[in-house]
Amino acid sequence: QVQLVESGGGVVQAGGSLRLSCEVSGRTFDHYGMGWFRQAPGNEREIVAGIRWSGSNTYYSDSVKGRFTISRDNTKITVYLQMNSLKPEDTAIYYCAAQEQFGYFLPWHFWGQGTQVTVSS
Repeated sequence: QVQLVESGGGVVQAGGSLRLSCEVSGRTFDHYGMGWFRQAPGNEREIVAGIRWSGSNTYYSDSVKGRFTISRDNTKITVYLQMNSLKPEDTAIYYCAAQEQFGYFLPWHFWGQGTQVTVSS
């Protein structure tokens, strides 16, 4: 079992930056995948970025590529999402998630409670 707790959300002006953190506890393996999703009101939840637990592979949605960076610390306890050049359309609840096998099309098994990000224009 894996437990995920997000933090770092808030209100920021367009063009600003935020860093989200996801504290990970429980048993994990290098083949696990970690990801950040977001869901805006009236929209479906969408993948934003993913990283292999070992840190060797990452991917991003086209809407955030070049602006967001996913990473994890060397102790493998926390996964981050650095968000730069934020836009009002980035406003959403952001969720941390984990999957038992890294892969863009593979299922996600564990979820955090979410953290709100609001970007004002």
